[in-house]
Amino acid sequence: MTSPAAPDPRPRFAARLEDWLHSRRARRAIAHGKKPSVIPYIGYGTTEWVRVLGRVLYLRPESREHTRFRPDVAEVSRVRGWRTFTSLSVPHQTVRVLIDGEPVTEVTADRGGVIDAMVPVQLEPGWHTVTLQAGDSEAADAPVNIVDPEVEFGVISDIDDTILLTALPRPFVAAWNSFVLDEHARSATPGMAVMLDHLMAEHPGSPVIYLSTGAWNAAPALSRFLARNLYPMGPLLLTDWGPTHDRWFRSGREHKRRELRRIVREFPGVRWILIGDDGQHDEALYHEFATVHPENVAAVLIRQLSVGEAVLAGGRSKARLHRSTSGVPWVYGPDGATLREELRKLGLL
Repeated sequence: MTSPAAPDPRPRFAARLEDWLHSRRARRAIAHGKKPSVIPYIGYGTTEWVRVLGRVLYLRPESREHTRFRPDVAEVSRVRGWRTFTSLSVPHQTVRVLIDGEPVTEVTADRGGVIDAMVPVQLEPGWHTVTLQAGDSEAADAPVNIVDPEVEFGVISDIDDTILLTALPRPFVAAWNSFVLDEHARSATPGMAVMLDHLMAEHPGSPVIYLSTGAWNAAPALSRFLARNLYPMGPLLLTDWGPTHDRWFRSGREHKRRELRRIVREFPGVRWILIGDDGQHDEALYHEFATVHPENVAAVLIRQLSVGEAVLAGGRSKARLHRSTSGVPWVYGPDGATLREELRKLGLL
């Protein structure tokens, strides 16, 4: 019997081409005085570990180039989306990690320059500060939420077309929104920030996690958007674009599925409200998750797209049959106010 052929260890052609172009751009960036610099993202953890998130980019020291990658609202006035998507990442860069000013460890960025590392540490519940530094570049800080072990409730929310109106399924409009449109022109979904604020008031100390198929390039702009529109502060769990060593394109759906499984392993005692929309795959993914982990789902909230949004998104999902999945309540509504009233009827507000 012939044994199956071993998988080709070489990356796909697209990934090799991307690496070749990246190395050429990196040489030019270094020649122009750019250095590896860390852009930290909001993290989360427990009293025993922290998930450190960030990205390493080639940036010119002490220049305005840094401002578009900062999550601070006050630091940025007008930024076109294409500027963040033309940034050059630094693969496999070693980064020093400090928490509340104390050195903890070193971590290594992945092939796309993304830092996503679990760091063992003993911390009290609440907000702390993670500091990241690459080489002799300027150190950068980001908050990290340490979840109290007694917390039993949390929120996991999609972003695009759920709390932020981008009509992402429309390819040309999505490209315009992501690459051309001034980030200040993006609109928040009516009532969603108020609903989340009421949930946090009703369940103090509960974590809010924003889970999206968006690219890490957009993380600073999304952080500024959330702050500007008064959404509760929480980590962004995004993905990277482009080819990998084993496939031509990354799967956004698999990214969400993988992160949901990870979160339930990390917080087995927490019941989550899952928030999404009916224009992509949120309903199917949440149905799958709630079927396997009904004890970890308090409710599923689905923001209904308008007729125009649904048509341009390729139609609505047919997943409304999932309302009674394993006893988990499903709530539908076009805006935050409607969803908030439904949550009140369920006794969750």
